[in-house]
Amino acid sequence: MKKVVIIVAGGRGKRMKSDTLKQFLPIYGFPILMHTIKKFYRHDNSINIIIVLPKTQIKTWKKLCRDYKFTHSHKIVRGGITRFHSVKNGLSKIRGKDWIVAIHDGVRPLVSLETIKRCFKKAASSGNAIPAIEVPESMRIIENGKNTPADRSRYRLIQTPQIFQLKLLQESFKQDYKSEFTDDASVVESLGYSINLVEGNKENIKITTPSDLLVAESYLKKIK
Repeated sequence: MKKVVIIVAGGRGKRMKSDTLKQFLPIYGFPILMHTIKKFYRHDNSINIIIVLPKTQIKTWKKLCRDYKFTHSHKIVRGGITRFHSVKNGLSKIRGKDWIVAIHDGVRPLVSLETIKRCFKKAASSGNAIPAIEVPESMRIIENGKNTPADRSRYRLIQTPQIFQLKLLQESFKQDYKSEFTDDASVVESLGYSINLVEGNKENIKITTPSDLLVAESYLKKIK
């Protein structure tokens, strides 16, 4: 099967407190989104890449590619009003049938090559694969003004890339949008399909705050 990744880069970045969209903020020499794209090319240099951006930011992204001499091949697609609609727009650009589709957050440049490989392998054999990690700290449940300990072994933190065989996504994204669609797995699961969890990597954080930028830059320096 052929591989394609839809990289969703439509976040406004309110928690970053910056006029620049967080996916365009520079860390370790390049905008975050460029680091993310390069990671997938390192996994497989024949992979097809679709970038989903807000309509108002496409011109800015093209200028950044010129300024940074960024030549990694990719298609650009306009984003929608929600992540669901943005992914749906990306899916509409895929031609053919024999594809495995990864959907990844543009601000997760620290996903490991091992995580990407595990997810593609599992999705190829079982239809889908979602990276997850164990909860590293104690948890408590708050209910009716009281709090009680939670068994953290029963919980997992979910990451991207979330990877699916194309026919599964096409069927799932024919549905109308629902507010409970918090990620791509929840869209597929709503049709009754089981979701396969695979091991993620703890460094694979979603960059949303200024402190995340510092952490990400530190990691990038170590792995270069």
